[in-house]
Amino acid sequence: MNSIAVFCGSSIGASEAYREGAIQLGKELAKRQITLIYGGASVGIMGTVADTVLQEGGKVIGVIPTLLEEREISHQHLTELIVVNTMHERKSKMMELADGFIALPGGPGTLEELFEVYTWNQIGLHQKPCGILNINHYYDLLISFFDHMQNEQFLQAHNRNTLLVDENIAALLDKCATYVPPAIKTYQLSK
Repeated sequence: MNSIAVFCGSSIGASEAYREGAIQLGKELAKRQITLIYGGASVGIMGTVADTVLQEGGKVIGVIPTLLEEREISHQHLTELIVVNTMHERKSKMMELADGFIALPGGPGTLEELFEVYTWNQIGLHQKPCGILNINHYYDLLISFFDHMQNEQFLQAHNRNTLLVDENIAALLDKCATYVPPAIKTYQLSK
């Protein structure tokens, strides 16, 4: 893996554990020489993970839409900052640049980004690993809901298993590095 897109909050969150998790992820990415692809902000845990990767000598590519460039205070010291016109372009560019995806704690925007890459993986638009770094048990309820979806037969087991989850940063990155996507069923239209 040469690059990982990280989806996370533009705020710091209620617990110091979120900031500390972002710092530890940044250190591990730099140590493994994995380029961070992220939303381009200098604030919140977004800024924290980017600052850490940079401080540790790693590479960081930010992708930010003009709409959020001032609101999220775009980071001015990145390896590269890509400014796009829309949120859709932001996600598309991040998906293009990344070899995998990890969600840290965040709000609805973080979930929307995670759900899109996870869904695209499920239907075969990409075959890149999608993971959740479950810092401070932040995602426990969401993980339970994915299990509920599977139990209620709205999510197949092989697709449920493509969402990699761990509380340990190194273990999650190892899972991403060794990820093998499931075979995608192809359907032939009748003539």
